[in-house]
Amino acid sequence: MKILALDTATEACSVALMVDGQISEKFRLAPREHNRIILPMIQELLAESQSTLTMLDAIAFGCGPGSFTGIRIAAGVVQGLSLGLDLPVIPISTLAALAFEAMVECQAEHVHAAIDARMGEVYWGSFRKSEGDAVMRMTEERVLPPDAISVAASQGDVGTGSGWMTYRSILTERLGQP
Repeated sequence: MKILALDTATEACSVALMVDGQISEKFRLAPREHNRIILPMIQELLAESQSTLTMLDAIAFGCGPGSFTGIRIAAGVVQGLSLGLDLPVIPISTLAALAFEAMVECQAEHVHAAIDARMGEVYWGSFRKSEGDAVMRMTEERVLPPDAISVAASQGDVGTGSGWMTYRSILTERLGQP
């Protein structure tokens, strides 16, 4: 199985290719450059893995929440590729992807993901690990001021995402210390 994945919903631009369970990836922190770098990143990744677009079985993308323009860039690239190659599309929540990464890296059971939405708000979601390492939503994903979040954190919970960098003191006060 070969799946190409891309995400442009945040300031980071990333592409990944999974070939028979092996993952290779490219990542750049490049605010406002996604439209210029996403296609070359895809081409480089495919070339390095000796793959072509016609070898793909599906395309996945970060469908948000996140930057409106960034999500449109990813959706446009994915739509063009999927229609041209007749491939299925797999939308993946940006918050759930962040939570999954934190679960793997920190061995966490519960993760609270926050992306800075600007203008005093965050994109927010709480997740837990379930059977087979699947990510299950504990709360609806939403956008709100960080001081409006009302989720009780438990010992061992982890916070992840740019919202924690920007609003750490408020989020820590609201949830305790994830």
